[in-house]
Amino acid sequence: MARLVVVSNRVPVPSAKGGTAAAGGLAVALEAALKSRGGLWFGWSGKTSGDREIEWLEIRDHGNVTYAVADLNRRDVDEYYTGFANRALWPLCHYRLDLTDFSRKDMAGYFRVNRSFARLLAPLLRPDDLIWVHDYHLIPLAAELRHMGVKNRIGFFHHIPWPPADVLSTLPVHDTIMRGLAAYDLVGFQTDYDVENFAGCMIREGFGKSLGHGWFESYGHKFQVGNFAIGIDTQTFVAMAEEGMKNSIVKRTCDSLRNCDLVIGVDRLDYSKGIGQRIEAFSRFCEMSPSAKGQVTFLQITPKSRSEVPEYAQMQRDIAELTGRVNGSLGDVDWTPIRYVNKTLGRGALAGLYRIAKAGLVTPLRDGMNLVAKEYVAAQDPTDPGVLVLSRFAGAAREMDGALIVNPYDVEATANAIGRAISMPVEARRERYNSMMPKLLEHDVAAWCRDFLDVLSANEEFEPEAGLRALN
Repeated sequence: MARLVVVSNRVPVPSAKGGTAAAGGLAVALEAALKSRGGLWFGWSGKTSGDREIEWLEIRDHGNVTYAVADLNRRDVDEYYTGFANRALWPLCHYRLDLTDFSRKDMAGYFRVNRSFARLLAPLLRPDDLIWVHDYHLIPLAAELRHMGVKNRIGFFHHIPWPPADVLSTLPVHDTIMRGLAAYDLVGFQTDYDVENFAGCMIREGFGKSLGHGWFESYGHKFQVGNFAIGIDTQTFVAMAEEGMKNSIVKRTCDSLRNCDLVIGVDRLDYSKGIGQRIEAFSRFCEMSPSAKGQVTFLQITPKSRSEVPEYAQMQRDIAELTGRVNGSLGDVDWTPIRYVNKTLGRGALAGLYRIAKAGLVTPLRDGMNLVAKEYVAAQDPTDPGVLVLSRFAGAAREMDGALIVNPYDVEATANAIGRAISMPVEARRERYNSMMPKLLEHDVAAWCRDFLDVLSANEEFEPEAGLRALN
């Protein structure tokens, strides 16, 4: 079996005691895939090294996995990460042209860092390695490796939405971005909508042509494209939610609610998550439902994110002010309608909080998948499950047919959905839960890894009559 090489923007290097630095589902799944094959995990350490250029790697073996990480200097972080990746590509892919800030200096830094990563990675590669690159930070990496003579099978998975041609073409270097994707052997997206958007960009802008059955040809290279919906570690999360009921944070929350129904939202602080619209919708629900006063509480957990980016710092102030206004106008001395928490909670505590919440609000304005939606459902008590209220613009809406699907821009309709979720009879809630849970168990994060790597490792040549194996 070929060795697996995973490349990601950040690498969760195990601590000296053996614990994994990041306990997220994706990190756990990728680590499991690496351990099963033996492999290499390469990327940024997350550390900043002053003004020093990227010249060396820290390499650490842990079992049969080798972790290879590089520090970035302040200029690299400003241009590659904060600049082009998160002020140009991120808003563009989330359809926020009003927030897309293109700078040629940042663009140059983005390609420079990818070139440096390729230069450091290439000597570590073996001829039969299978290389899997993750997310928008590293789109040009395959092209840089190809320039260095690397002929390995290289796959790319795009975790966030892919925009339509009219949106992508506003980026001055969109042709270079498309050329970068065409250097991969397999490009994966979250949903069939993303695949359709990519195909539209490729064909309408004249970058290549569709050969049918998920195959494309661009810049003289044939490659495959497909949708692979990412899942969660479902069984583990179910057990975590059951155990989470004993968590001290969950117990304190239950005590403080005093029999109020809990509605929960959990999001990183980001303008794509629709947090402001969600707070407005909950406020409208309270206004429309006088009986909700003192009986329903909304808990919004929102860890700070990318505070160095001005748009995020402003959003943090705006959300805090909006929450204060709602609580000031609707609250009472013994009831706070919205509890707004700006810190990270452990996954065990989150799982327990999901389980006690009667409704989960997952209402992003645009999202590649959104695993909070899947975690909320997995955390529920099968005998008395809560109801998921889910944005139609989250990739998860393509799978979670038991959710109440809403348009997050329609505050009134979202408010009505909150009321419907809170008052839904237990039989209807069980029916919705039972329609989603088997899918979460079957299409978990391990299956996602397996499906992608099976296609990437197949090393198929394009055959006009052959379909793309293993793609949904």
